[in-house]
Amino acid sequence: MNHIIRHSYAASRDGQTVEELLRSQGYSKSLINRVKLTDDGLMIRGEKVYTTRRMQAGDRLDVALPEEASSEHIVPTPMPLSILYEDEDLMVINKAANVPIHPSQGNFSNSLGNGLAWYFEQKQQSFVFRAINRLDRDTTGLLIVAKNALSSCILSNMIKNRQIHRTYLAAVSGDLSGQPEGTIDVSIARLPGSTIERIPDPVHGESAVTHYQLLSYQPETGTSLLMIRLETGRTHQIRVHMKYIGHPLYGDFLYNPDYRFLQRQSLHSWQLSFTHPVSKIPMEFTAPVPDDMQQFLPDIWIQK
Repeated sequence: MNHIIRHSYAASRDGQTVEELLRSQGYSKSLINRVKLTDDGLMIRGEKVYTTRRMQAGDRLDVALPEEASSEHIVPTPMPLSILYEDEDLMVINKAANVPIHPSQGNFSNSLGNGLAWYFEQKQQSFVFRAINRLDRDTTGLLIVAKNALSSCILSNMIKNRQIHRTYLAAVSGDLSGQPEGTIDVSIARLPGSTIERIPDPVHGESAVTHYQLLSYQPETGTSLLMIRLETGRTHQIRVHMKYIGHPLYGDFLYNPDYRFLQRQSLHSWQLSFTHPVSKIPMEFTAPVPDDMQQFLPDIWIQK
């Protein structure tokens, strides 16, 4: 069955076309074209309409998103999933460590995509994998997955327009008490000759801006716990920026292979806030701090 999203509008002006209305709601041109080819894709008062139809005040436009086949190359694999929120448009997942997001060479069946394919197979629902924000394999915490083409369009644009606010917790080496907050504005580029490693590159790199705030310092371990907010979302941005200022993350196999305290990079996607792509309701989520990072928390924090 097609996923139906219904909207009722009092036209802001006489003569607004269906296409203008859809574009104002975040539909891409390609999605509008797909909806046009769907049986009963665009309906007003039970009548099929075209995108050129000029609407009148009080008209109700019903949209049927085209039904999609499941992603062919993602093998369903049972695995535990921590789903913090789910509705017909999106999911918010608390990703575990050592779980890549997408299947790839060497990770053909152990990615989050495989686990979600199995989850939807059990519900006898089609599944197209649309992860909105990226997390490295060893980064834990919050991830948004769009469940249909419309929410994917809108959420992807929100990422580009910096309307999805992401806050991380990071444990880094060294004492930042002397500079408890700051902004790192240094472009990042791929290391020449490497397929994965990134480096600061003010000349050839892409713009990258990271804000940090010190939450606590442990003198016995020489560790600073930071709250980090991203303006941009470059690959390895936090890892590269923290190494750049001389305070790398622990357990980072690329940039600081110091495994004294944990066996993966000490980074957790802690909080997310955004406006729901369809209902427009403000949403906020917090992912519990994983066990291996609780050692860096100040004593006054009470873990639930």
